[in-house]
Amino acid sequence: MSAMEPEGPPSPPPVRRRRTVRLRTMLVCLAVVPTVAMGAQATVTAQRLLAQSEHLRADVEAGERIGVPLVRLMTELQDERAMTAARWAGSSVADDALHEKRAETDRAAAEFRRLSDSGGRLGAVNARLDLLASYRKRVDAHSGSAEQAVGYYTGAIDDIIRAYQDEFSHAEDAELAQESRPAIALFSASEMVAREDTALALAGPSRELAATGFSQFLDAVGTHRYLYDTWIAPYLPPAELESYDKLTGSDAWQTKLRIENAVVANHKDTATAVKLPADVDGWPAAHRTFAPRLAALNTDRARNVLAHADAKASDLETEVYWLVGASGGALLLVTAVVVLTTRSVLRRLSRLHTRTVALAEQTLPEVVARLQRGEAVDEEALPAVRGRQDEVGQITDAFARVVAVSVDGHRQLAAERHGFGLFASGIASRTGNLVSRQLSLTEDLQDTFGHDEALLAQLMRSDQLTVGMRRQIENLLILAGGEIPDPHTEPMRVADLLREAAAEVEDFRRIERQALDEASVQPHAISQISHLLAELLDNATRFSPPRSKVVVRAELVADGLSVEVEDRGPRVSATGYEAMNERLHSAPPYSVLAENAHRLGLFVVGHLADQLQARVTLRRSVYGGTAAVVILPSGLLVPAGGEPERRRTPTPAPAAALNPVRVPVRVPVREPAPDADAAPAPAPVPVPPRPERSLPARAATATAAHARPALPERVPQTHLTRQLRGPRAPEPDAGPDAATPEEVADAWADYEEGTKKVEAEFGVNQP
Repeated sequence: MSAMEPEGPPSPPPVRRRRTVRLRTMLVCLAVVPTVAMGAQATVTAQRLLAQSEHLRADVEAGERIGVPLVRLMTELQDERAMTAARWAGSSVADDALHEKRAETDRAAAEFRRLSDSGGRLGAVNARLDLLASYRKRVDAHSGSAEQAVGYYTGAIDDIIRAYQDEFSHAEDAELAQESRPAIALFSASEMVAREDTALALAGPSRELAATGFSQFLDAVGTHRYLYDTWIAPYLPPAELESYDKLTGSDAWQTKLRIENAVVANHKDTATAVKLPADVDGWPAAHRTFAPRLAALNTDRARNVLAHADAKASDLETEVYWLVGASGGALLLVTAVVVLTTRSVLRRLSRLHTRTVALAEQTLPEVVARLQRGEAVDEEALPAVRGRQDEVGQITDAFARVVAVSVDGHRQLAAERHGFGLFASGIASRTGNLVSRQLSLTEDLQDTFGHDEALLAQLMRSDQLTVGMRRQIENLLILAGGEIPDPHTEPMRVADLLREAAAEVEDFRRIERQALDEASVQPHAISQISHLLAELLDNATRFSPPRSKVVVRAELVADGLSVEVEDRGPRVSATGYEAMNERLHSAPPYSVLAENAHRLGLFVVGHLADQLQARVTLRRSVYGGTAAVVILPSGLLVPAGGEPERRRTPTPAPAAALNPVRVPVRVPVREPAPDADAAPAPAPVPVPPRPERSLPARAATATAAHARPALPERVPQTHLTRQLRGPRAPEPDAGPDAATPEEVADAWADYEEGTKKVEAEFGVNQP
């Protein structure tokens, strides 16, 4: 393999988790996006309308400020041009009249200069006006030609018309642009009429017009008639159209038309000029009549356009106000709808979450607990499918279906558990009957063969094993939901109850009892309490070092009776105590019991404590071992003063069992061997009987009948390890604290073995 090849398969790319967006955020986004878009659109529209309104306002202001002076200037230039042409042609024009007309033009020009700026088309007009004085001097000196004399005025007037068109065309508003066209066309048409007047003035008294001047006259006639027919009359509003009709129907205007027609139709050409008809002599009078009315029509049209522009600006501003108000109202409405909708959806989801959590944490556990106890379930407490159509309702119905399926499953499991419990209880009861018969048979054998010490010891060992079997069967009966049959009919003192519980333990001589006699236990709870304490004592002796004692104490407390079982076993971690206390306070399913089949004692204790309404707690002892504290409620106790005489007194156990003392790990059995070469026989180990069986009394009766010595006492620790079961040679009594090195080593070996048991039991590492 080359160095460039990878050493292993490529690692998979990291999985990127998709970020979950909250429903509240999604709803807000769904509302904010269109709201922002609508607000942006309203803002843009409002800005556009405001800009258009401001432009119209500026046009109105400029029209009112410049438009009227501009029209006046145009009119004065037209009049001065006609007067200049007439004087150039030799007509009688008084100097005072010409100077007066020029003064009026200068005043109009000064007013225009004062109100206008120097930019754009208006700047071109100002530039033309700067040349006015020089052209007047040429006219006065007759320098140049007539076309040059009037051409200056025509160019200035054309600049004025173009400036007006550029400034007040309103191209951004179609309606105003359409209204502006007749005004501009009127200015152009009136200029064409003014050019006709100038052309006829250039003809002079001879009525001869140069070819170029005649051509300009013809162009002016055709242009102004075209403008009036095409661009003015069709677009004038009714009021102005009426004024226009009156103007065109007047005698002066009709005279104008007649003269124009006569000039066009009856002109006579000469070599260098055109001879005009005699009708042109009526032109000046007609022009003086219709010219003011035409100028008024132009001014009215311009003023109406400005007025309409001002009204349109006001309408645009009003439209902006309405747009802003409507948009603001719509935004508020959308916001309110979004808030209400979001709150409604979130409220419904919150109620659904609350109901779901309540079902998961309260209702379902209660339902499952009732089903496990074999009780009926109230169907009204469970959610029902209502066939809702909305999304949240559909989720609610889906969850109701899930709950129904879950409850049906738990109901079936509870039925199976109950059935299996009945089956196990039946098996345990029948097996318990067999064990009881075996115990009765063992008693009969003890009565029959009690004279044989060796056989009696073996029978008592068998009796002890049978008692242990019966306790295991009772454990099965308890965990299966059954009850321990209790033969007691009278209360039992606490001290006797502790003695009876200790008798159930194989290594009973290591148990030291410290009990009071001020209280007794109710008859119906004696067997349960005795079984509970026997399990705790058995557990304490199994996990304690061989030399140690297991102390059981009982005393009255505020809540009832406190029974404490304390051992000197190995240390258990906090996790271990937590696990053990959990076993004491929970009813496990059969699957958990199956996994812990070798350690069911704590489950049995917890079950019995639940039946007795007692509290059992495991904690670390001050000596390093474990202390089990049992609090029995006051309802299970009978005061000593009110206790009736017991119907049956339990048979006392051997003295060593009633008042055990600390003994060495091994206790030698000093019995004379019949033969020096024969190995000493192991000492028999009798055990105390259960209270309801008077086995020791019968054994004592049999022994007395055969005049035999008392039965040998049980030797502690001989049943726990193999090393302790072998015979030992007699040795001097060294006292309870004298031990050989071998005994100390054996004791430590037993302690380590007990520690390993605890570690294997709970699966934890001990400190």
